[in-house]
Amino acid sequence: MTITLPHGTYTPRTEPALTPGGGPPASRTVFSAAHVVADPYADVSPDSPAAVDWDATLAFRRHLWAHGLGVAEAMDTAQRGMGLDWAGAAELIRRSAAEAKAVGGRIAAGVGTDQLSGPADLATVRAAYEEQLSLVEETGAQPILMASRALAAAATSPDDYLAVYTHLLRQASEPVILHWLGPMFDPALEGYWGSADLDAATDTFLKVIAEHPDKVDGVKVSLLDARREVDLRRRLPRGVRCYTGDDFHYPELIAGDDQGFSHALLGIFDPLGPLAAQAVRVLDTGDIPGFRELLDPTVALSRHLFQAPTRFYKTGVVFLAWLAGHQDHFTMVGGLQSARSLPHLARAYELADRLGLFPDPQLAESRVRNLLTVYGADR
Repeated sequence: MTITLPHGTYTPRTEPALTPGGGPPASRTVFSAAHVVADPYADVSPDSPAAVDWDATLAFRRHLWAHGLGVAEAMDTAQRGMGLDWAGAAELIRRSAAEAKAVGGRIAAGVGTDQLSGPADLATVRAAYEEQLSLVEETGAQPILMASRALAAAATSPDDYLAVYTHLLRQASEPVILHWLGPMFDPALEGYWGSADLDAATDTFLKVIAEHPDKVDGVKVSLLDARREVDLRRRLPRGVRCYTGDDFHYPELIAGDDQGFSHALLGIFDPLGPLAAQAVRVLDTGDIPGFRELLDPTVALSRHLFQAPTRFYKTGVVFLAWLAGHQDHFTMVGGLQSARSLPHLARAYELADRLGLFPDPQLAESRVRNLLTVYGADR
């Protein structure tokens, strides 16, 4: 039976492409940046604090852990700074870290400065980072030092970034992951590391790492520029990992070349979790063509979800979680379910269905038909 979507008629799959769970991949460290599930019954407005369905949110993390993936918590994919404030993020980190301990899952969590409102000086920014770093370390999660809007606004030179990050790395009790998020994900981060020139910014970033390599487990690079990531990867001190955050070029970056490879910390591995884990386990055997055969076809979906304005990719991620049966509704904190058009969502459904991402294709089809009816497009 066919379904008429805004861009044309499509014949949905009738059988899922099931992928079994398994242990963590051996050759790469792989994190999925996981989304949060909103409470659809909460009486909130777009400006209200996030109302989270904790049971469904934690169940999704158990799903990722069951497939051997690590969870990167309270990151951009969890709508950090786009519906999820620091109070909500702190509770999310506490609950997820406790759940990780209970099931033996790997977890890292975002450390930022989003408890600040309005202009702040560097000392205030540093104190905000310290508060969040302390909480994350107390939970036992690995800290991810996220890019800070407040620091981007307060810093006047690369030296300001060096001073703040040097202080934080000295404070950290264990090695952290440094996160460089490009302005396509958050326009407020334009010119991060003290320069809009990416070559100059990269030099500052690498200087922070070179001065404290024992405190940096790795770096997550989200610039959607494969050539730049490879260049940076080759310049990292020995023992410091590169975690790709490039949702456009991840198969080639994870596969690597004769001079190295990237690990992964990706938002696209939220909807792709089981398939991504299976692909990396194939890579564990040394079968690069087999890995690429599994993962390359997913890039079209990822590029669609992350198309400009890229920061709204979360809408597509949550939409696919609803279609896959990981949650009972298509509602998002901050009302961001409205951030993408019906044609965009319909195309995401088709691309995901072709990949066999839905455990129950009939459920996914039924929910898409319901959405079309809501939009008055059930032809």
